[in-house]
Amino acid sequence: MSKKVEEKSKRQQLREERLRRQRQQRIVTLLIVVGAVLIVVALLIYPTLQQSLAPTGEIVRITPKPRPNANFNAMGDPNAPVKIYEFSDYQCPFCKRFSDQTEPLIVENYVATGKVYFEYIPYGPGGIPIGQESIDAAMASFCAGEQGKFWEYHDILFANHTGENVGDYTPKRLEAFAKALDLNIEQFNQCMKEKRYQDKLNEGVAFGRQNNIGGTPSFLINGKLIEGAVPYQVFQQEIEAALAAAGGQ
Repeated sequence: MSKKVEEKSKRQQLREERLRRQRQQRIVTLLIVVGAVLIVVALLIYPTLQQSLAPTGEIVRITPKPRPNANFNAMGDPNAPVKIYEFSDYQCPFCKRFSDQTEPLIVENYVATGKVYFEYIPYGPGGIPIGQESIDAAMASFCAGEQGKFWEYHDILFANHTGENVGDYTPKRLEAFAKALDLNIEQFNQCMKEKRYQDKLNEGVAFGRQNNIGGTPSFLINGKLIEGAVPYQVFQQEIEAALAAAGGQ
């Protein structure tokens, strides 16, 4: 083999080796990029996947409470002399205490007698929900209200409250609550998917902020602010004073 041919052969081998290394480098780079993309996608979908795969857990069922003249998230006579607005977060333990202990007495003694009109407004401290579960639970209660069961859903939420952002109100459990109340699940899920009552929920938050509502639960009784899960006797005193002022006692 001549020297020129030998040199040409060596150059050819070097080119081929260089091309081989370049192909390998491109493949390695591509694998790194694909791996990074897969990691990002996994991080994005993992929370949703985790929720969908998580067990529903035990559901505490409820016995429906009387809610006179229930109308979506309100009850009582709209023309009653006293109007009470409750600002509450479904993850708030003191809101649960009010719901369990005090609200039934107000309903029995004042709502059922036509003296009080009562409305529940989902609202986080200062207008900021405690967490995503609060937002989802509020939306779910309104979607249940669409089927005439706001108050039943309100009660089952509080019955299953155990803490803040601990998984009480995952999408899977919210659906399980709806099933427990015999709601039309397809309609409920579509309502949740569309976030159908976002504007109504936003209006409630705006109303609370306009009235300087801070912590939860808070209440407006004919415009007077009452803060905290105070004993029933405090509500009784304020309601009676409002009735007297309105000439409705």
